[in-house]
Amino acid sequence: MSLHDRWVQERKHEHYYKLAKKLHYRSRASFKLMQIDERFNIFREGDSVVDLGASPGGWLQVAKERVGDGGRVVGVDLRYIRPLDGVVTIIGDITEDGTMRELLETVGGKADIVLSDMAPNIGGSYSTDHARSVDLCMYAVAVCDRILKKGGRMVVKVFMGDMTDSLLKELEQRFVSVKVHSPAASRDTSSEVYVICKGFLASKNVKLKDMREEEKRPEFMPKGGNI
Repeated sequence: MSLHDRWVQERKHEHYYKLAKKLHYRSRASFKLMQIDERFNIFREGDSVVDLGASPGGWLQVAKERVGDGGRVVGVDLRYIRPLDGVVTIIGDITEDGTMRELLETVGGKADIVLSDMAPNIGGSYSTDHARSVDLCMYAVAVCDRILKKGGRMVVKVFMGDMTDSLLKELEQRFVSVKVHSPAASRDTSSEVYVICKGFLASKNVKLKDMREEEKRPEFMPKGGNI
């Protein structure tokens, strides 16, 4: 990257960081979700939304604004999320039945939208980080199989790599429309992309069970970072 390109990138990063502070959003990542919604029309008034890996709450803020007072927004994370008006948060591991049951009870049925901006703790090996990112996406898919309404929508983040095609094939088996997108608020140097899925087929009747694998589960990190 040239010095000019790096300067442009840093200016963009600074812009969204400052804008988040000014508008009282908890993360610059809030603008990624806004831009995704503006392009793909994810939210509707009165929707029920589940946000996975929701700390520090930037996506929860956007979701609540978009679904309005008649909507319901529930965030799940291993980490504590500072309270937000009109938003319910759950501290728990979404790969465990107990957390899933609490989520189902809190939502009060099926959700219209599942969001996931989850990312693994970066370890230095890109192939490993990519594989862990795909694992987190598959956890989000498993949540959809249990809680998403027929015709529902999902937005999920993934690090691009050689396993991306297999992930997209899994999603294409479950949704009518699957599109890959990189919002303007993402860093130019980032390998992250967002997969926007619409028209959930609800073809799998999945009962609650322990989703934990034998291997050590990936560690979650807050999306966007605190500001």
